[in-house]
Amino acid sequence: MYDLFITCARGLEELLAQELESFPVSDVRLTHGGLFCKAEKKEIYTLCLQLRTASRVLLFIHEGEVHDRHSLLKQTQSIVWSQFVRGDESFVVRFSGTSETLRHTGFSSQVVKDGVLDFWRTKGLRPAVDKDEAGVTIAVQLSKGKARFFLDLSGSGLHERGYRKATGAAPIRETLAAAIAIRVLALHPETPKLVLDPCCGSGTLLVETAMILTNCAPGLLRNFWGFRSWLGHDEALFSEVLAAAEQRFSEGLAACETQFIGQDIDPKVINHADQAAYAAGVDRLFNFTIADATQADSFSQFADAENGLLLTNPPYGERLETPLAARIFYRKFGSAVRTLPDSWTAAVLAPDDTMLKAIRLRSAKKYNFYSGPLAIKLGVFPLANQEDFGARDHTDIANRLKKNWQQRHKWAKRQGVEAFRVYDADLPDYNAAVDCYGEHLVIQEYAAPQDIPDHVAEGRWWDLIDAVLSVLPFTADQLVTKQRRQQKGDAQYTRQAEQGERLESQEYNARFWVNLTDYLDTGLFLDHRLVRKDIQKLSKDKRVLNLFAYTGTASVHAALGGAEHVTTVDMSRTYLNWAKDNFRLNHLTLDKHEFIQADCLEWLQEMQEGGPQWDLIFLDPPTFSNSKRMEASFDIQRDYLQLLEWVKPLLAPNGLLIFSTNKRRFKFSTDEASNLGYSAVDRTQQSIPEDFKRQRLIHHCWYLSHA
Repeated sequence: MYDLFITCARGLEELLAQELESFPVSDVRLTHGGLFCKAEKKEIYTLCLQLRTASRVLLFIHEGEVHDRHSLLKQTQSIVWSQFVRGDESFVVRFSGTSETLRHTGFSSQVVKDGVLDFWRTKGLRPAVDKDEAGVTIAVQLSKGKARFFLDLSGSGLHERGYRKATGAAPIRETLAAAIAIRVLALHPETPKLVLDPCCGSGTLLVETAMILTNCAPGLLRNFWGFRSWLGHDEALFSEVLAAAEQRFSEGLAACETQFIGQDIDPKVINHADQAAYAAGVDRLFNFTIADATQADSFSQFADAENGLLLTNPPYGERLETPLAARIFYRKFGSAVRTLPDSWTAAVLAPDDTMLKAIRLRSAKKYNFYSGPLAIKLGVFPLANQEDFGARDHTDIANRLKKNWQQRHKWAKRQGVEAFRVYDADLPDYNAAVDCYGEHLVIQEYAAPQDIPDHVAEGRWWDLIDAVLSVLPFTADQLVTKQRRQQKGDAQYTRQAEQGERLESQEYNARFWVNLTDYLDTGLFLDHRLVRKDIQKLSKDKRVLNLFAYTGTASVHAALGGAEHVTTVDMSRTYLNWAKDNFRLNHLTLDKHEFIQADCLEWLQEMQEGGPQWDLIFLDPPTFSNSKRMEASFDIQRDYLQLLEWVKPLLAPNGLLIFSTNKRRFKFSTDEASNLGYSAVDRTQQSIPEDFKRQRLIHHCWYLSHA
């Protein structure tokens, strides 16, 4: 009997143990990442050929205490390697595990390699080290002060079946596909007459299922085996085991009555899948077609097919551009699946439970798996007695969205405004903002309270998306979704993407460029709409200064109001160019006005002595920013009086300063402003537009003049 350690991917240990129940092995002990057992040589060959969920079959050869480099080297040198392998075979060392002194597996691998070479040097031999095509693979596992040495009888990972010649994006590993098929087939009352994968990709799920139903050993196509370099290898015995496996497959293939249908929207991967089925020897059972899994028509041909199994790994992650695209795909896919006969079972893989719920089918069973480091979920859905619980147009959030939309889109149309807020965390459970920009909606999620678990917040977010699509006149293609966490400093202006798509948005008699995708903000602060409107009314024949100007929307309103000259100051070249584009969009002459790229805090200090003055100044600084001239940073609550003091010499004798901030808990001292020589009037309530009335602290606004 030989001592073995059979490894598997995380989460497959239980399934691997179930597989071993049909083999005459003994002393099975389950552990993280695999199991230990004892087996005779014939069973070793059978395990290598037949195991579907295993990663490698390792032959135990030595164990010893290891605490540092010296003890690791000594343990390696103590092994009589000539009892296991020849000295003329190339080899490679795979090391796993660390300790306080052995912190890097690459270094530990080098120590073991040196120890192996030291042994063979005493025999007058020096085997080559080959990381790519080594004849011998030595595996070492370090844990709790002990190192276990193994000979890898697999040679390469057992997931390398040999039938997959090419793949699409993010292919599923063969061992994981086999594990999924084992789980699903165990739940199926009888052998399915038809197995359908409507998102088959390169065909791995279908081929692994076919190999199970035809009793095809997953290792039949493999040419390279690590045990062929093992001195205990018996080629005649292996040939006997291999022949028996081939015979079982031949009989299983002849007896198999299940039909396998692979569909995908991508012709290229359909070709890959066809090649895989052919290479695996099961192609006579297969039929591949190009089809869209989100369309019910793709399933119409199966209307009379009984006892069918749908087994699929729909696209998500890198195969779809955004989480919203994945969500919409799963929704449409679920609707199409519901058209299949009641006798069918659907088994669907998804990145998480939230995405499975988007299918809107009631599951009988769910399983957790891992695709590499990523947790994924398998949902099994018997299609009999499935209720259509997908309607989202009568929930609290749907009712609120519907009511707000009916009121506000008519109001906005009367006002001549295309960009307005539809919803702003009206209900505590749905902590997000929904803004309309003409034919598009921007949905921004606020950070959930710390006592709300991530999965709950995620579920509510998608409930909101579902409600938007159910009750508002927008399609998924018209939605832009963003997660907006609490930001500090300039982080709220961080570029999000590089799509560069701009849209025009009407605001009274002005038009602005907005970018819905590239930044957290769009280039237009909707809550300042009335302030901008007032600036236009007050700007006739005035010199206007716009500080911290962002995309210059207030500057445009001033120019449209007949300002004699508008000075626009912002630190960002991107936003200044955006402001110039906004001027051009409104047919305003750039030469009449001034655009200054500068840190406003530094610029204000430079303008203190003998500089020009302006009749109207709009001051809307950030809540927080870093500046070289400040002690460490700029904080609006701490530093606003200093800022007002710097602005005062720039304000003409009869001028008006409009000061605004979005800091919700901002405290303004009228007395302190008076000490600086200002007369201040609180205009906060008058400056908040209709669509922001629920958020009365969306900003604060004061009109200041010389006392």
